Amino acid sequence: MNRPVARMQSLEDIASCVAGYDPNALPVAQAQDFIARLVPRVQAVESLAIRSALGRVLARDIVSPIDVPAHDNSAMDGFALRSAELAPGADTLIGLAGTAFAGAQFSGSVPAGLGVRIMTGAVMPAGLDTVVPQEFTRTDADGRIRIPAGTVVAGDNRRLRGEDLARGEAALQAGRILTPADLGLLASLGQAEVPVFRRLRVAFFSTGDELRSIGEPLDEGCVYDSNRYTIWGMLQRLGVEVLDLGVVRDEPAALREAFTQAAACADAVITSGGVSVGEADHTKQVMKQLGEVLFWKIAMRPGRPMAIGRIGEPGHEAMLFGLPGNPVAVMVTFYAFVRDALLAMSGATPQPLPLLRAVSTEAMRKKPGRTEYQRGIVSQAADGRWQVRITGAQGSGILRSMSEANGMVVLHHGQGHVAAGDLVDVIPFNGLV
Repeated sequence: MNRPVARMQSLEDIASCVAGYDPNALPVAQAQDFIARLVPRVQAVESLAIRSALGRVLARDIVSPIDVPAHDNSAMDGFALRSAELAPGADTLIGLAGTAFAGAQFSGSVPAGLGVRIMTGAVMPAGLDTVVPQEFTRTDADGRIRIPAGTVVAGDNRRLRGEDLARGEAALQAGRILTPADLGLLASLGQAEVPVFRRLRVAFFSTGDELRSIGEPLDEGCVYDSNRYTIWGMLQRLGVEVLDLGVVRDEPAALREAFTQAAACADAVITSGGVSVGEADHTKQVMKQLGEVLFWKIAMRPGRPMAIGRIGEPGHEAMLFGLPGNPVAVMVTFYAFVRDALLAMSGATPQPLPLLRAVSTEAMRKKPGRTEYQRGIVSQAADGRWQVRITGAQGSGILRSMSEANGMVVLHHGQGHVAAGDLVDVIPFNGLV
């Protein structure tokens, strides 16, 4: 199995390069910096038909082998003419030398004083440089086309050869996640196949004796495992191969087997639960035994505890992301740290999540020194501005707050209390969750 490149630095070496690194009070920005330095990239490349490449990561730059368009052509149905023959300040009258159709070269020359009826996409006849749309003209009794003064200027409604892409110009850059428009662009270049990185393989499981899978009886003190479903959904959005290893009980042997299996078959392993300080389980102990792992207390809310590192056999290691157990904390830490890491491992060039500026309709209590993520509902006010209100109780176990929200209010590390009417940053959920 093709795997990411071998590690180059120890976790301690990476930590020494991160300004302000403190595992017991780590700001979100520093944790993101650490992870960006840590994660490897996939190397294996495969060639896919463009209809199979949607959402895949482009492995090499695509250079245009042709000019697009290949010829000067008309952008409208209308009449092609010489701009030099437009009458200054008066209507222009032209006769017609014929018709130019899309997909066929106009034959013959166009004498002075004449134009050509032309269809959208048709090659511009030699010597003609301007197109007047048909709806802006009228036909006189003698059959000539009348063009009102000032209707067009030189070059109007003409697409130039190579104006979309010139031969030898970079069309798409490696690291791009291919979109529907990209597939069309590739087709316009005559490219039937495209080189992409292989899909990243991500294994995940939940830990905890209190967890039950759907369909199992819910014993006293137990809860249904929701984290595996939210993690599965978030991973599906990233287009990775997903390996669900279920719920693993808090037993060293079971945990060791799950971690070993996950590391052997995946590039990254995600767990939920078992990383908090004082947890009465064996997850952290087994993580330490199987690899090089750090345990963080991140200056954020929700989602303070997190584990990061590598597990597995030398040369066959997987990245480890140990997330908190509370449902909302799982989602927040995934989007704060894991999403970009997995995109980078996939060979993609991660783009920051977009931030929308919105007016808070209510006050929010916030102490400087940590980043807080509040679940909010964004709407448009009567004056057209975006506004946001909180969904209600913001406990890290209240998954309904995520389901009801359409965005997360980000209260930054150095930010203090928010008053009603203040502007705040919001990460929109549209297309994300």
